[in-house]
Amino acid sequence: MADVLWLTAKLAGITTILLLILATPIAWWLARGQSSLRTVVVALIALPLVLPPTVLGFYLLIAMGPKSPLLALLHPFGIRTLAFTFEGLVVGSVIYSLPFAVQPLRNAFLAVGDEPLEAAATLGASRWQGFWRVALPLAMPGYIAATILAFAHTVGEFGVVMMIGGNIPGETTVLSTEMYHLVEALEWKEAHHLSLLVMAFAFVVLFALLALESRSKILLRTRA
Repeated sequence: MADVLWLTAKLAGITTILLLILATPIAWWLARGQSSLRTVVVALIALPLVLPPTVLGFYLLIAMGPKSPLLALLHPFGIRTLAFTFEGLVVGSVIYSLPFAVQPLRNAFLAVGDEPLEAAATLGASRWQGFWRVALPLAMPGYIAATILAFAHTVGEFGVVMMIGGNIPGETTVLSTEMYHLVEALEWKEAHHLSLLVMAFAFVVLFALLALESRSKILLRTRA
């Protein structure tokens, strides 16, 4: 069980870090950009919210398989496939949890508004400096929410990780797939223990999000 918990935490941690890095420029562009393609990009990012996880997992499995044209680019480096590997789980988790990182960040950047950035510009700050010194600190509640949501969603995902990684002990077995294995093996006691652990984690996540939302409202009233 320790191996399963460690692998789950490792997957969720790496996925969350990659998501914050990837989602930041996307969310900033969606919040501040003027391109007519924004609606299309938002729809593509939100697809994991409406697609059955098994459908997304199926196409990701094909895309990461040994016969995939995408993976052919990695063949010279000795990488034949990402299917049924931890690295494949990371790729699938990043794609599946992307909307849970992009949306809070986009909302946070929208809440920053134009006035702070315009004020920074009048003081001689470049756009890059305005982002790092003004927008980023003001958007920190969004980053906290994105971190919590991305981590929690990765911990709870099942369909995608099952399709991409299977359930290989020590390699791709995480909490959700271990739960499936325990129920399938009729090991009810262990399944109960694991379920209670996941439920406690879910409660802590929801409590943290609600506390963050309340704190953000208080800060907004104080600034007003």
